[in-house]
Amino acid sequence: MVVMLIVMPFALLPDSNQDGTQIVALVAIFGALFTIVEYSSSSPSLVEFRDAPPFNRVRFSALFATVLCLSVIFRGETAPSEVTAFFQNSGTQIGQAIDFSYSPVRLMVLTLPEGTDPAVIQRLRDAAGLSYLLALFSVIWFVILLVLYQWPRRTEAFNVWINLPTFDPTAGGDVVKRLRRDGRVNIILGLLLPFLVPAVVKLSDILGTPINLESTQTLIWTVSAWAFLPASILMRGVALSRVANMIHQQRLRAYEREESQGAMAV
Repeated sequence: MVVMLIVMPFALLPDSNQDGTQIVALVAIFGALFTIVEYSSSSPSLVEFRDAPPFNRVRFSALFATVLCLSVIFRGETAPSEVTAFFQNSGTQIGQAIDFSYSPVRLMVLTLPEGTDPAVIQRLRDAAGLSYLLALFSVIWFVILLVLYQWPRRTEAFNVWINLPTFDPTAGGDVVKRLRRDGRVNIILGLLLPFLVPAVVKLSDILGTPINLESTQTLIWTVSAWAFLPASILMRGVALSRVANMIHQQRLRAYEREESQGAMAV
């Protein structure tokens, strides 16, 4: 699935660049090996919540859906069909609906320099609108799944060491307070990033290192990252808050058990 994700834009869109083919193949192989090594290891790795579905499944599905939709939209420019027309019309309507003053989509469109071809502006608006909507749906769906499945489940063991490899419980301070603080920081950062990323893109343009959004491949991955990263960080914040609540509830039950045992002993 990781290989399909990386290869998908290059496979669906025409590109005669031989160097691009080699780069995409190399990145796909690296992504596949990284995923296999991470999920086959019994010790902590870099991937968080790898033993606590559906966290990573929802995140990957959101990114996969975003890249697929954008690839289908831009494929319609060279190989139009009913499917590509449907996605193009949907992207246009969503982009126009979300493109209002101070919205993340409007800020993303404003990153383009003055005098940009209106067709390029339209492509960016459609891609940004559809990607942002998919990101919102993925966060909402993630929260719904957490509530329905009562994640993390009390009936199943949750290994903090495996699922939070970058979190050190012995670093100092109460674990619950630190998890809740990190959760709040991630939620705030996830809400602000859609507004901050366009500013960074505009700043890079001013500093003389502009991002070429006229390139279809660059546009797909830039817009996908712009929509996916804030949603992913927001999901992480929600997940950390849920883990903190789980640990807090376990502590309360342990205290109640000790008090009941003490009362029985007396």
